Amino acid sequence: MHDAPVKELAWIPEMNLLVTGSWDKTLRYWDLRQQNPTWVQQLPERCYALTVRHPLMVVGTADRNLIVFNLQNPQSEFKRVVSPLKYQTRCLAAFPDQQGFLVGSIEGRVGVHHLDDSQSSKNFTFKCHRDGNDIYSVNSLNFHPASSLGKAGPRLEIHHTFATAGSDGAFNFWDKDSKQRLKAMLRCNQPIPCSAFNNDGSVFAYAVCYDWSKGAENHNPSTAKTSIYLHLPQEAEVKGKPRAGTSSRK
Repeated sequence: MHDAPVKELAWIPEMNLLVTGSWDKTLRYWDLRQQNPTWVQQLPERCYALTVRHPLMVVGTADRNLIVFNLQNPQSEFKRVVSPLKYQTRCLAAFPDQQGFLVGSIEGRVGVHHLDDSQSSKNFTFKCHRDGNDIYSVNSLNFHPASSLGKAGPRLEIHHTFATAGSDGAFNFWDKDSKQRLKAMLRCNQPIPCSAFNNDGSVFAYAVCYDWSKGAENHNPSTAKTSIYLHLPQEAEVKGKPRAGTSSRK
């Protein structure tokens, strides 16, 4: 149903819809019981990245556009901003509290952006996934879905820690609010093109394979391997330092 490759997709349980983003410069919302999309949203350029944390959705397109949608009114843009990063957008991750998002680029850099202009002083960018003069793409951004058991039952305890994974074959854990790297892991021998936490954050999965960043001439089908690894995060890797007004629980 798209007129060009589908680059991103996300399930939105609150709406019982699937959203897909394509190089045909559209978003399409799907009720999976129907053959045709329920809504087609035009984009200014090709879709490169997408993140959803209802009601917030952010779409990254070519030309460094970052388009923010409020999914309570998905048929119109809420806000459009230019990426704080100078190079092509590769990945996005919405804040757990829906107050902003992370954006990663092909230039080994991540931007932290708040939606409220009054919070703009908290925006910053940082370098990562670099080795000397070699600069690698940031391919994946994942906030840790930290949960704990409170008196009222399960509830979300937001740590604001996240993982980055890149074409240098490394993944790192970071604390957004203290602006610190919590843990740097040893590099794999191939790039990490994608990664994800499981539902409760007890497992971090990452894929290791060639990402075509150096073209077909660097791909050897006879030796190429594609692997998925599982990492069990330790508390120190994903739980940031306590912040003012919060209490830490052991």
